Amino acid sequence: MTSYLAVFLAAAATTFVVTPLVRRLVVAAGAIDQPSDRKVHPNPTPTLGGIAMFMGFIAGLAASRFLPFFAEVNAASPEPLAIVVTCALMVGLGIIDDTRGVSALAKAAAQIFIAGVLVLLGVQLAYFPMPGGPQGIQVVVLSVDLAVVLTILWVVVVANAVNLVDGLDGLAAGIVAIAAVVFFVYMVRSPSLFDDASQAASLSAITAGICVGFLPWNFHPAKIFMGDTGAMLLGMLLATATISGVGRTPVPPTPGDLAVVFTAVLSPLLVLFVPFLDVVLAVIRRTRRGESIGHADKEHLHHRLMDIGHGHRQAVLLMYLWSALLAASGLAIGLIDGRAAVGIVLLVALVLFVVTAGPRVTERRRNGVSPQASGEPGSGGTDGEHTLRRTGTKPPR
Repeated sequence: MTSYLAVFLAAAATTFVVTPLVRRLVVAAGAIDQPSDRKVHPNPTPTLGGIAMFMGFIAGLAASRFLPFFAEVNAASPEPLAIVVTCALMVGLGIIDDTRGVSALAKAAAQIFIAGVLVLLGVQLAYFPMPGGPQGIQVVVLSVDLAVVLTILWVVVVANAVNLVDGLDGLAAGIVAIAAVVFFVYMVRSPSLFDDASQAASLSAITAGICVGFLPWNFHPAKIFMGDTGAMLLGMLLATATISGVGRTPVPPTPGDLAVVFTAVLSPLLVLFVPFLDVVLAVIRRTRRGESIGHADKEHLHHRLMDIGHGHRQAVLLMYLWSALLAASGLAIGLIDGRAAVGIVLLVALVLFVVTAGPRVTERRRNGVSPQASGEPGSGGTDGEHTLRRTGTKPPR
């Protein structure tokens, strides 16, 4: 654990120290995210914070190269080279998108290319566990073609899910930190060919570190945004860690490994359930309107929380809590047995639901105003009215 803590601290400290320096360079270069009627920040804010996160990632990875604990696993696995190359490419794509703008189609094509590079460098799914069979689990050994397709699909989906949830100050960094910590716990508890060393656990620790180091500068009111540069970097790291930890272990799982395998796969999916659901809802919403699926709007789940009446920080903290609850549910599957665990999860979910819906219920009772009269979402109120109610200022024209 000391070695994992060392790479975590190296990544976190480097990101924390470098971020204000990057901010100065970004301001000098004029890479500023301007407010608009589709964004919630009221003031121009520097972007490209993902550059500092990338430097934190490099520092964490470099620290692992000097620790004897990771010597054998680093020498035997292709992940270090693959992740450096693909993360650098993803950061480059993000910089272009943050400064000049990239169409949704061009961005998707570039992400597919980058995921293909990951495969060419030796990192891809080898098999996938699924429920079924006489003993409750069956292992699907993937053919070469199917492994390539599923690996590329996973990278693209995770990268875009993290990118999509990056809509409020500190939201993406916090949720990814939760996902990385949960996956780290599973990986250190899982068997490895290299004693206690695991490349997936190391990547998870580094990912959590850069998120923690960036959050002090990114939490509301944010001094700098990570931009697509940082969001796609985090998505790339999460995707590679889960591929390395779940789909590339040399020995397929046995029925006795059911809890470990499924919770390892399920935990990051549970933690990322919110952005994944947001992706689906956004695609459905924009398709019904005849809009491009890449068209930005202010109807994501975090925007809905602000419409209900939560402040910026409250909305972010609630998303943290919901993600943590989902993560705890995944942990309970493998680590806790009994009805008490299920009852605790349901109780916490009920409390969170009450807290989430509380402002709207309180406002209705205090004012005695119906949703139609108050201009709440779905009642005919305009987006400008929602912006006015949330921020107390007129929406940008």
